[in-house]
Amino acid sequence: MKTTTALLLTALALPVCAEEIGCTTTTWKLIGANHRVCVYAYDDPKISGVACHVSQARTGGVKGSLGLAEDPSQFSIACRQVGPITLPEKLPRDEVVFSDDTSIFFKETNVHRFFDQKRNVLVYMAISRKIIEGAPANSVSTVPIQPWGK
Repeated sequence: MKTTTALLLTALALPVCAEEIGCTTTTWKLIGANHRVCVYAYDDPKISGVACHVSQARTGGVKGSLGLAEDPSQFSIACRQVGPITLPEKLPRDEVVFSDDTSIFFKETNVHRFFDQKRNVLVYMAISRKIIEGAPANSVSTVPIQPWGK
């Protein structure tokens, strides 16, 4: 029961969805949607002044059009300071700040935030996760915490 409640609260704390910036076709399909790479933007929900962009491969074809395809674990992340950064008093050591399902069953891309206090840097890591079998695909971006210009 505690695990279910914790998972539910974690899901509710995550942003509902990222903003789609745009997509480009990588493979044309005769039937169904084309294979694409899409770029999404999101703001860190707990750290004002930080935005990330994630590019992700999206499977097309009939299965992709019906939402039944498993997207490949191919993605990239870039995070930047876009305003004054304000850290909360208590920042978890490792926190999932964004999650996106990449298959109908048990596969997702998660973006974790870490705080490298020694270097005064926020580290964002995108990783593909499967409940049954993990995936080593990952990408990292760092945001130095600096004063924001006037």
